[in-house]
Amino acid sequence: MERLLRLGADGLAALGQSNAQPTDGPVPDTAEQVYISSLALLKMLKHGRAGVPMEVMGLMLGEFVDDYTVTVVDVFAMPQSGTGVSVEAVDPVFQAKMLDMLRQTGRPEMVVGWYHSHPGFGCWLSGVDMNTQQSFEALSDRAVAVVVDPIQSVKGKVVIDAFRLINPNLVIANQEPRQTTSNVGHLSKPTIQALIHGLNRHYYSLPINYRKNNFIYLTILIEIRYEEKMTPEQLAIKNVGKMDPKRHLGEHVDELMTSNITQSLGAMLHSVVFT
Repeated sequence: MERLLRLGADGLAALGQSNAQPTDGPVPDTAEQVYISSLALLKMLKHGRAGVPMEVMGLMLGEFVDDYTVTVVDVFAMPQSGTGVSVEAVDPVFQAKMLDMLRQTGRPEMVVGWYHSHPGFGCWLSGVDMNTQQSFEALSDRAVAVVVDPIQSVKGKVVIDAFRLINPNLVIANQEPRQTTSNVGHLSKPTIQALIHGLNRHYYSLPINYRKNNFIYLTILIEIRYEEKMTPEQLAIKNVGKMDPKRHLGEHVDELMTSNITQSLGAMLHSVVFT
């Protein structure tokens, strides 16, 4: 089929219409999904929660499996300052160094996109976010921008969404940015706030799914079986009164250092005053 279209385009070019292009080219599909691992999701939420009320940003590592699947296996934070509505661009030097160090630790995956947080005001892309996403799509057409809201996310429901920009040439030509082969991409209803900020006009949303590997699955299964053997009273107090060893050690060290400094100053004053 592509050969026939190419031959047809060559024939039109021979007749003087050298700008003719095949109209049946590869386009994204509404069934394309982003699979995020449990580790990546927890790291994004923890990073976003630590940056409240400012926005934070990071890069996502994974691979483009096929035309319908983008996997995200891990993320790492990027050092930048942010305001309540925007974040700075990616530092290329830090990105290159971080990727080299990750390869040494057994992370050969490539960068498939970036994520940032919108603390308290939903998932959508601002003008600065679209410019950042445009720079990522200049390197890879299938790069994904993930937005997570750590404030509105509660237990059992994570407020998160993935976006990709719409080609402005398709908008001018009044063409659909994606082909529809299933209803997967239309199952989630968009928010009014996202529609106001340009959803389906400047960018479109990608469905997100979550994938667990065998190690995570076994860990969760062991925890569930352990909780099934507990009584309701034991479940109610299971996580009450547990001590954080790292925090406890830090407080103990601070207390010892304060006591040591106080004793040293007292000894110095005693030697100066009474000698």
